[in-house]
Amino acid sequence: MTGISETRGAAADPLRTRRAAAGAAVLTLGAGLGLRAVAAGDVAKYGGDALYTVLLLTLIVALAPRVTPPTAAGGALAASWAVEFLQLSSVPADLSRRSALARLVLGSTFNPPDLLWYAVGALAGWGVHTALRSGRAGGGRGAG
Repeated sequence: MTGISETRGAAADPLRTRRAAAGAAVLTLGAGLGLRAVAAGDVAKYGGDALYTVLLLTLIVALAPRVTPPTAAGGALAASWAVEFLQLSSVPADLSRRSALARLVLGSTFNPPDLLWYAVGALAGWGVHTALRSGRAGGGRGAG
């Protein structure tokens, strides 16, 4: 179990964490758009789903730099699933017809396999977030 002092040490510099998360968000967005440009079919679709959740995770960390990896991953997964289940209504499809941005953010059609790929993205983001926090915390321990 992680102690409070370890948690504080892992996110001791919120500004640095916010900047890193914002940079990761930009890179993730670029990767998602790039994937759509160079790949087709299931690779583009499901890879994009996973990256969508990773993007949400990076935005959560940017807004709340002391958030723990499981909380950030859970929040990103919950938001991804909420958007997917919203697609059971006509709202996202209506908005997507009017706006390319709405189509990218909300999609238009419910697809059950997307739920799995959002979970894959959340787990991947959780792993990277955990590794980065551990690296920062480990670096601080050696200095004392």
